Amino acid sequence: MNDRSSRDTPQRRAVLDVISNSDDHPTAAEVLERVCDVLPGVGAATIYRTLGMLVESGQILELRVGQGATRYDRNVERHDHLVCDSCGTVIDVHVPLDRRRSIDPLQVNEDFLVTGYDLRIHGECASCRAN
Repeated sequence: MNDRSSRDTPQRRAVLDVISNSDDHPTAAEVLERVCDVLPGVGAATIYRTLGMLVESGQILELRVGQGATRYDRNVERHDHLVCDSCGTVIDVHVPLDRRRSIDPLQVNEDFLVTGYDLRIHGECASCRAN
């Protein structure tokens, strides 16, 4: 990354702040709306470029969870997600797999070296079930 693409601009700081302070895995449109609350006039192209740069630099995670919307996560540590197929809510969870029973057989049976994994469990959240 060159100096120009890595400099800390007010727009980049605002995008990172919005995601860092979000518990709800916002979409790009939600990030744009929240950034515009503090920096009116920021364009969608700036938000999309900034999100891409932050993902590429490892400062945020990009989650493609279905329903066409990419979501962004402040937690870059290894973790998994519950995804509501009705409303799109994404919830962080930690579901460690038993490596000996789950991952090691994949490596042997499929001749595949597992370097990491992420798990997305799809279903319906309590709010959607209540409606």
